[in-house]
Amino acid sequence: MPRASATTLENLLSQPQVQKAISHINPGLIARRAFQPPRCAVFDQPCTVLEEAEGFRFELDKEARRQLPRIIANRVQVVKGAATLSPNLREAYHRARHIGIVFSGGPAPGGHNVIAGLFDAARRANPDTRLFGFLMGPEGIVEGEYVEITAELVDEYRNLGGFTMIRTGRSKIDTREKMELSRQTCRELGLDALVIVGGDDSNTNAAFLAEDMLEDGIQVIGVPKTIDGDVQVRDADGRVLCAISFGFHSAARAFSQDISNLCIDCSSDRKYWHICKVMGRSASHLALEVALQTHANLTLVGEDLAEYVDPRRIAAAAETGRTDFTAYGITLRHLSRVICDAIVRRAAVGKNCGVLVIPEGVLEFINEIQVFIIKLSTILAGYNDTHDIDFHSAFPRLEDKLEYLRRLAKDMLKESAPGIWNARDDELFNDLPDFFQEGLLTERDSHGNFQFSLVETDKVLMGLVSDYLNILREKGVYKMGIERSYYLKTLEKARLVPDRYAPALFKDPQTDYLIVKESIISLKTLKQALVRAHLLKDEEEVPPAVEKIFKKSVPKFQTQTHFYGYDGRGSHPTRFDCMYTYNLGLTVFSLIANGATGQMAGIRNLEKDFGEWEPMGIPIAPLMHLEERKGKLSLVLEKSLVDTRAVAFQVVKSCREAWLAAFAGEDRYRQPAPILFDGKSEEERPLTLELNALEERPGD
Repeated sequence: MPRASATTLENLLSQPQVQKAISHINPGLIARRAFQPPRCAVFDQPCTVLEEAEGFRFELDKEARRQLPRIIANRVQVVKGAATLSPNLREAYHRARHIGIVFSGGPAPGGHNVIAGLFDAARRANPDTRLFGFLMGPEGIVEGEYVEITAELVDEYRNLGGFTMIRTGRSKIDTREKMELSRQTCRELGLDALVIVGGDDSNTNAAFLAEDMLEDGIQVIGVPKTIDGDVQVRDADGRVLCAISFGFHSAARAFSQDISNLCIDCSSDRKYWHICKVMGRSASHLALEVALQTHANLTLVGEDLAEYVDPRRIAAAAETGRTDFTAYGITLRHLSRVICDAIVRRAAVGKNCGVLVIPEGVLEFINEIQVFIIKLSTILAGYNDTHDIDFHSAFPRLEDKLEYLRRLAKDMLKESAPGIWNARDDELFNDLPDFFQEGLLTERDSHGNFQFSLVETDKVLMGLVSDYLNILREKGVYKMGIERSYYLKTLEKARLVPDRYAPALFKDPQTDYLIVKESIISLKTLKQALVRAHLLKDEEEVPPAVEKIFKKSVPKFQTQTHFYGYDGRGSHPTRFDCMYTYNLGLTVFSLIANGATGQMAGIRNLEKDFGEWEPMGIPIAPLMHLEERKGKLSLVLEKSLVDTRAVAFQVVKSCREAWLAAFAGEDRYRQPAPILFDGKSEEERPLTLELNALEERPGD
């Protein structure tokens, strides 16, 4: 490059306007970093204390008693503000500490504010307290990889999305060797406390660490994180302690904004069905919130599908004096029919388009698929336990895996007792498409969970839907409704009398949207109908205008598929999540400063105004129960599913017909505002929380 050009470019790049345009710092980022989330009133006091709450009851699992004897008796602890403390308590509260914190599992918007709240509270109590962030998740604890968290580092990430400050990982501290290495790291840093920010598996890990590290004098505190929203806590009597995990609101809003844009696109060109799969491996909370946020035409809620009962099968079985257990729970085929029905009904009023929301784990709620998942997970886990090489390495190709299952089925036939994989299983499994077989046999994640994100759920369902729509098209059931005014104009323009042709063409010639008769499924049958009605002779051709109307009645089913997951995980937090997580961080320090361990930081009354939020410590061990993981029963924190009896789901259920909009007229999509962070158009909390709170207000 000539020197003059280089100089010109250098001068151009040095100009303030250019520097501003290419800088990664923008006004929104500056505003986010500068925002100071409000603090719950108890944190405005010089100190805090913990008060055991009465009235909360837990049903303790026997295995939890056995494995976690020293923290199983933990109680719910409410954080209270204190103006003064006794000398001994004041000394303990304000002493300098070394605290470690780690992110575990997938990112969730707001994680940085947990660190910010903890850092601010710890430094306020004693400026000499040091905070260490373990890098890349629990592996950082095992390997001693960490960074000291400073004021400058915290200020750089306040109110920002992601877990970028210290990053995250999915490893677990689940062996004696890893536990000893973690102890060594904690000793080297002189840790007084370890904070684990994660979902149900991570908080399960926190409980075991709290039990094991008690003798080392290291407190362990968990923080509820997951965009899936499946970390919710109620006591045995249904009293809410933790209404939702942090990150849920932000991810749901991010997904809803994008899906709302698809709704607008859908209503603009009326060309596609947009199939939107949203994260939610084991629960449909995100799908439910998206439905409320967008009013998408059809939203599947897995927990609702699992409760489906087929009255026709029950009645048929009753006539023979037997019980048909297949009548309980929806089948994959039946679900595809439900979707087809919605598509056909919308097409009948000229809407061969729509938006369908599917939770990522919807297949987990389908009977025959769940059976396959359980059986195959057990087979894979059993193989890995008894062989030197893992199942997927031993059988790398799908053909190899299928051959192993066939041999297993044959071997089971020789045994007197029924086996886990029988000939019937083999037959049904081989009826599935290859890509779905491959998906069901895919490697489980590090926690032993089936990885629904790796299975093309939308492809499985829409393949069945497309096949059945073709059948309905051939039967003349799947038709595009023709707007009456369009029909009249088209025939009149061709100098044909619309009223003469209408009775031969349409099921009901008087409706706003005209449906071509089921018997007319081709140009040949169209001509036959006109001949029978004496509108045409055998040797004559179908008038072009009539042929045009027929062709317009033949629907073309076209889809666009979308997956919403990682984009929502990486979203900036909403104002709600910024406030929630910052106060969780403050709560964490209160628990540590007051000697708690084996507790999860929580805030009660999230569904109410901010002034009613109540920070607390929730005991983890009493929440744990036995669950199948990696083919074995393991003690874990229970996931929270959508309650189909709750107000939020009942509202969505009651609005299904209105949102399907299988009627003449425009769809009434809801357009949520983007995450603006200015407070002027921000929602105060998730809509599901607002609605579910109504059931707890007597007299409403």
